[in-house]
Amino acid sequence: MEDNKEIVEDITAEVVASGGEAVLVGADEALKTSDKEIKVSAKDAARAAMYKKHAPRERRREESAGEIGSKLIGVNRITKVVKGGRTLRFNALVVVGDKNGRVAIGHGKAREVTEAIRKAEQDGKKNFRNVPLRGTTIPHEVIGRFGTSQVKMIPSKEGNGLVAGVSVRAVLELAGYKDVTAKCYGSTNPTNVVKATLDGLLQLRTREDVMYLRGKDVL
Repeated sequence: MEDNKEIVEDITAEVVASGGEAVLVGADEALKTSDKEIKVSAKDAARAAMYKKHAPRERRREESAGEIGSKLIGVNRITKVVKGGRTLRFNALVVVGDKNGRVAIGHGKAREVTEAIRKAEQDGKKNFRNVPLRGTTIPHEVIGRFGTSQVKMIPSKEGNGLVAGVSVRAVLELAGYKDVTAKCYGSTNPTNVVKATLDGLLQLRTREDVMYLRGKDVL
């Protein structure tokens, strides 16, 4: 035991490379751990690092999908009368976005509220739309319409924040805007307001887009 201790004390530290990172094993820890166990643990660490580096695409998509946020706008109860009686279902409306110029609206129906919300989120992730960002606000004033609802959005200076209703704010926040003033006209139905807001955002054009449509070079 004393011979082994002298050998270990001569070794200041043992560094084992594992996936680009170094695992430092001190003398005191090495006394309690055999060489075989250290080699096995180092091999497992290297294997885990290699698996993380060459992770399948599906796993990478799931990790990137975790950055996407969602907000529930509303849940409606649907009752259907059939021969055997009444069947109760729920319809959920969800806004999904990554706060970096991508936003979508999702719908989901199910017999349970949680399942309806999950389906709505999945539906929204399949229908992402790109909207232009100009710093923290929109490029220009715009009016979105859907049904009898109208949403007027005006650019605002940095620091003013979002001055809008709950439904409009949800869409703007998840799209990545931080300074916008909005006003609703007509019907204030949450579904119509959300769709009118998205319609207005899709009408936005940057200076580069306008120059390209006119066939002119961007100065």
